[in-house]
Amino acid sequence: MTQGDEHVIEAAGRARVVVRDGHVVSVGPACITSCPLAARFSEPVRTFSEEEIRCNIEGRIAAFGMCTPGRVVVSDDDFVLFGASELLSSALRCGIIDAAIIACDGAGTVIATSPRLIQGIGGRMSGLVSTTPIPAVIDRIHENGGIVVSPHDAALNAMDGVRMALEKGFHAPAVTTASADEAVSLRMRCPAAFIVAVHTTGTNDKDAEKFAASCDLIFPCASRALYEIAGKLALLQGGKAVPIFAMTAAGKEVVLAKIASVQTQVVIAGHSLPYSEGKGPSPLV
Repeated sequence: MTQGDEHVIEAAGRARVVVRDGHVVSVGPACITSCPLAARFSEPVRTFSEEEIRCNIEGRIAAFGMCTPGRVVVSDDDFVLFGASELLSSALRCGIIDAAIIACDGAGTVIATSPRLIQGIGGRMSGLVSTTPIPAVIDRIHENGGIVVSPHDAALNAMDGVRMALEKGFHAPAVTTASADEAVSLRMRCPAAFIVAVHTTGTNDKDAEKFAASCDLIFPCASRALYEIAGKLALLQGGKAVPIFAMTAAGKEVVLAKIASVQTQVVIAGHSLPYSEGKGPSPLV
């Protein structure tokens, strides 16, 4: 393990969690009290107590080595139908995108070039705030065809990731971001990028407008503003309880391609958006 090993994650309900040397050392308060997706985690979070969130993170560390040298970085398993990694993995298989710039604990910004790598890194990952390099994880990503953008410090910088991807010959990279300002910059400077807003709980009205104007896909999480602003402008919504909004034709194509690729039964119906049956995250903030 590298000296000064520390990983900061915003986990269930945007609770700030610090992991050092493979151990959870602090858990901050969550800003919501319920979420149907979190309740279905392998280590469920139902009341969003500190104890539940700690157990959830410790379960991830034990199951796939999150924030440790044993980090598993590839997976063939879908965890949800319309998750960010599931949609981007499907889009890569279908040739809609040719790489995905995502965040990984122990490596920072990564250019993932295979569906298995996208799913392995992102499938069970929460919002990564900061991380430090773990050589074994970086080596494993390289062995599986990925590119670590800043291996010396594991920096998180989506713009650098997109620029490097374009320099290396990728033409249609996807990129995830939790920052509205970053989404705007990505759209202005890298018009070819497929932009996905993730980890958005707490987004205010101003930033919701920026996301809506810049992104192809938006995960509104528990953001009241994104439901009200982006939801009304969306071309398509995937899911009901914890939805995703497709804001552009490209975003719509990715969601429909995912539906076409699975055997899962689905219902498709016209409806004004956003659509909810009152079973989503609570409260919206």
